[in-house]
Amino acid sequence: MPAPQSSMMKNMCKLNFIGKNTVLPQDFEKPGPQFADAFAPQDRSVPPNPPLTLFRSATLNKLHVTTAKEKSDEITKYIDGISDAICSAVDMWMKQATVSGVIINGPVGIMPPASVKGPVITSMIQSKAPQGTPVESKYSKAIANAIGQGWQQWSMGMAGTLTYPMFAAVPAPVAPPAPNIPMPLMLFPSPGEALLVPPVLAKSMMQQFGDRDAAHAKILFDAVSFGFYTVFTLFKLSTLVQNVMGTGPVPIFAPPFVPVGPVIGGMGNGAPGSIA
Repeated sequence: MPAPQSSMMKNMCKLNFIGKNTVLPQDFEKPGPQFADAFAPQDRSVPPNPPLTLFRSATLNKLHVTTAKEKSDEITKYIDGISDAICSAVDMWMKQATVSGVIINGPVGIMPPASVKGPVITSMIQSKAPQGTPVESKYSKAIANAIGQGWQQWSMGMAGTLTYPMFAAVPAPVAPPAPNIPMPLMLFPSPGEALLVPPVLAKSMMQQFGDRDAAHAKILFDAVSFGFYTVFTLFKLSTLVQNVMGTGPVPIFAPPFVPVGPVIGGMGNGAPGSIA
């Protein structure tokens, strides 16, 4: 299955951002009569920005409407870039992640924690994340670190059960290598996922960022966390743990009296691409 879709993440981030109803300029107070006199008549009231503009303008004054649009365009471009970087990193992780150490007895394979091993995605995100300005670089580093740390804890903590029906009764002393029945990733819970839920992830981003007073940082991190977790949830539903090749001895095999038997103490391992 494909990695999380960046187009969906972009849309979810933006909708979350818009839902905050952030007004520019911030803390704008109703002006006195002299405010209108400072502008040409045609600039005092202009058409509003489209509804899906990230920021709302405090008034319909051309200066306010333009400022809201320009800042919205800036953040929109950043959201697009960071979403592409995150989803690309997950795609690369999927191609390199392996499964090892599955313990097989009969038709059941137990995948204990730390069975899934993959690259750290922090540097993968940062390498493609927006870096056009110092603040963009700082945003990207905070987001990459927070998601990378959470992803590592989630992937290492995954555990669950794989199924090998053919290993219940094998007509041989050693079962020939066979793949597991593909299982949705959603069936392999991990305590590390707690680090990826939006409130926790956004808080981690803010801590990595290190500036609680920075304009729009919290709103951006909330939006990115929400968008990421939305596509992450769908990713777990559509992605399979598959082609984990199992084999093992059949101790009770003793023809002609015992012509078949279950695998006991077998092992399963999956090459890169087993999570796809």
